[in-house]
Amino acid sequence: MSATSLSIRSERTIPLIAYILHLIGSVTGLISIGALILNYVRAGQYAEASHHRWMIRTFWWAVVWLAIGWLTRFMMIGWVICFAAWAWYVYRHIRGLIALANGESMPA
Repeated sequence: MSATSLSIRSERTIPLIAYILHLIGSVTGLISIGALILNYVRAGQYAEASHHRWMIRTFWWAVVWLAIGWLTRFMMIGWVICFAAWAWYVYRHIRGLIALANGESMPA
């Protein structure tokens, strides 16, 4: 295995770990915050930075929609918003994992 191949593989390891932590966090909650910190630390430094920016945007938009859902939970629409935000969060991380596996960057 060449040094270039090892470098590319190691650069993909951190986003892979972050995606997995975000997906686990979609069920448990707090683990996503650790993944978010990892994303912020690595966002501007490596070739896979688009994946980190993708995860950061996904996290914060999910927080916004979950807050809206939580504030409107007394109306039935709030629970629908929360579920939709959760499903969107999971979808975006699975989409990112597939792109990472294919060696593709994420849209900026």
